[in-house]
Amino acid sequence: MLALICCCLLSPVWGADVTFEQLRGYAFPTNLIAAKSVSRVAWTVDERGRRNVWVASGPDFAARQLTVYDADDGQEISSLQLTADGSRAVYVRGGDHSGSWGEESPVNVLSHPAGTKVEIWSVLFAGGAPVRLADGDYPAVSPDGLRVAYLKNGAAWVVPIDASAEPKKLFTARGGTSSLRWSPDGSRLAFVSSRDATSYVGVYSDERTPILWMAPSVYRDGSPVWSPDGKQIVFIRRLGDGGPPSPALQFAARPWSIWVADARSGTAKPLWSSGASRRESTFNFFLEWAAGNRIVFNSYADGWQHLYSLPANGGTPRLLTPGEYMVEEATLSPDGKRVLFSANTGTENDDIDRRHLFQTPVDRSEVSQLTAGKGLEWSPVVTSDDRVMFISATSQRPPVPATLLAKGKQKLVAPESVPATSPADRQKVLAPTFVPATYPFDVLVTPKKVTFKAADGVIVHGQLFEPKRANGKRPAVVYLHGGPQRQMLLGWHMMGGYSNDYAFNQYLAHRGFVVLSLNYRLGPGYGFDYHFPARSGQRGASEYQDVKAAGQYLQSLPNVDANRIGVYGGSYGGYLTAMSLAHDSALFKAGVDIHGVHDWILHYGAKDLLSRTRYEAPPDAREALETNWSSSPVSALSNWTSPVLLITGDDDRNVSVVQTVDLWRRLRETDVHAETLILVDETHSMHRYENVLRTNAATVEFLERFLGDR
Repeated sequence: MLALICCCLLSPVWGADVTFEQLRGYAFPTNLIAAKSVSRVAWTVDERGRRNVWVASGPDFAARQLTVYDADDGQEISSLQLTADGSRAVYVRGGDHSGSWGEESPVNVLSHPAGTKVEIWSVLFAGGAPVRLADGDYPAVSPDGLRVAYLKNGAAWVVPIDASAEPKKLFTARGGTSSLRWSPDGSRLAFVSSRDATSYVGVYSDERTPILWMAPSVYRDGSPVWSPDGKQIVFIRRLGDGGPPSPALQFAARPWSIWVADARSGTAKPLWSSGASRRESTFNFFLEWAAGNRIVFNSYADGWQHLYSLPANGGTPRLLTPGEYMVEEATLSPDGKRVLFSANTGTENDDIDRRHLFQTPVDRSEVSQLTAGKGLEWSPVVTSDDRVMFISATSQRPPVPATLLAKGKQKLVAPESVPATSPADRQKVLAPTFVPATYPFDVLVTPKKVTFKAADGVIVHGQLFEPKRANGKRPAVVYLHGGPQRQMLLGWHMMGGYSNDYAFNQYLAHRGFVVLSLNYRLGPGYGFDYHFPARSGQRGASEYQDVKAAGQYLQSLPNVDANRIGVYGGSYGGYLTAMSLAHDSALFKAGVDIHGVHDWILHYGAKDLLSRTRYEAPPDAREALETNWSSSPVSALSNWTSPVLLITGDDDRNVSVVQTVDLWRRLRETDVHAETLILVDETHSMHRYENVLRTNAATVEFLERFLGDR
């Protein structure tokens, strides 16, 4: 088997001699940040599992590597920050910060006998050896750049940024402590304390002064943000836990409100409250105190994820970003007068499946488009000298950090009518070596945006990868992303795992597969109703209709062999892969299920529906239990005939390895051909690059064995 996998990686059987490792051989940048008072930026880079910090400074912004970690050891870098003067960078090394649990626990993918740690480090921007500050997580650099507050074992600590003194515990609050935020003058520290049924925003001043709580009540408060003068704190308030059980098959609305507190007395007042509908109450935790004493936040109130602002003394929110598109990432300019954001709109017809950059004043809607064209841009930041920095990619070029050479000044009237104010040739790439000069650009295809209808009439979205040299009818594969709150794009993705999947879809196309990357309902980018559909997931799996429609769409294509269609995906995509094989083996002839959910009740329904923690139960508890079961792949094994490959890491902190083992135990009692690949000590995010290669090699070998020409 190992020899077969290696042959699959190194010796393609169809097309030019290009391996997946070559297609994945780029350095992936993320976590782009800017210093507050100087023209300096920093970002993290994952280069074949070797994770490091890179930096650049104006005016030329020549990129250089700042740290030297040269092993594929699975130790991620997170919480990257620069001091205001840009003299030092602070970061966390270790942990699994994309996990649903245990994110602060060490990751040991090398199975090292000594184990690993989660540690906070500091390094001079000018260069030199990093210094270890402490065991801990979630650092917050003080405004003067001399101290770093952080969390350890549920308490807040502080340490000098140069490690010139030992760490010191600041305080321990009952419950869980999170969201450390320094006041603008660095004299106080705001935080969130999560309790049994409530959470409070607190302010720590010094070891002699009791913690001051901001209007504590029977609610869950969070997301504290200081006013520029340090006199007030704005925060989000939600209902506390409890009340009569809600129907389990309905998505409960969670109304929320914006409050402002006096940071010296703790008294607070409400500024604004969302509506009670599920759409109005959906909030994605963007909250900033902008110039002109305005609060900027996001909401789905009009059916699309948009930015709003309102006066800090109360009033009616003003929609800043009108239109049928989604605002994804947003940041304030250094002076707080503008908000920059990425969105899936622009001048091209298919921009709903891309990302471009825009800006608008914080007090009115005057949206200007900063980037345009067939490329993709995301993660905008603005330097102190007003330079816009971002990550840039295309359908043919992997992501690289970049900057604008000219400012966009065109007002966004309507997406289809705006001239391109900043095409790709006005972007300066900061680190061109992130994509090797030998990168096999010539084998890449340009995916096409496609739409088709599901059985219930919903318009479904996807991107189609077709082989450059299609000889006769080809095998085809439906790719199912995870999340499910993700949108796959017409180019490289802003997240590392999905960037890898884009490269892998290119590789499958290179090897002769037609690939349909499906944006099934539950994903963002197409409006609220698509993002939050009824009867989805464990409540009825309505999104599976989109998967079946994708397979039928492939069957209708003249270059596809209707009897050689497969499916693969990870996480939620693994769940839908198993659903495909369990319900429609006649359509999907083989599948690769990577750390998928297979039994919703085993995943979390046992706690919610089987365990009685109080007298009352959800009014639809019995119906919900049956629906959870019927929405699970394990409920339909009698229909499953297609071969499957099950892959998972056994330190998965999003979907327990129990899900894979349980499914395999069930399949071994049937006639289904099931193979497994267990990655010892690996996580859901595939922290080790070698395990990424193993997973992709096993996937393509399996699909070719059961669907390919051999």
